[in-house]
Amino acid sequence: MTRRVVWRAKARAQAREIIVYIADRNPAAAERLADRFEDAVDRLPDHPHVHRPGRVSGTREAIVHPNYIIIYRVGESVIEVVAVLHARQRYP
Repeated sequence: MTRRVVWRAKARAQAREIIVYIADRNPAAAERLADRFEDAVDRLPDHPHVHRPGRVSGTREAIVHPNYIIIYRVGESVIEVVAVLHARQRYP
């Protein structure tokens, strides 16, 4: 069964803030990171359990760059992206 990916509004806003922050300093790096976010999320429907179990029960963590983590939940028919964080941010 193929699951669809749904972004929580907060997660999408976090990703956008990260990209904007980096783009102010290095537009090419921001574009590369945006591509990494997109590629990681695009692969989730085919391989939802490939990433490590999350620190919060029921979540998984995709390390898309040494500094950035996408946190998501795998459901029956949906993969929910719940957060995009810098690795140094306190989480959970």
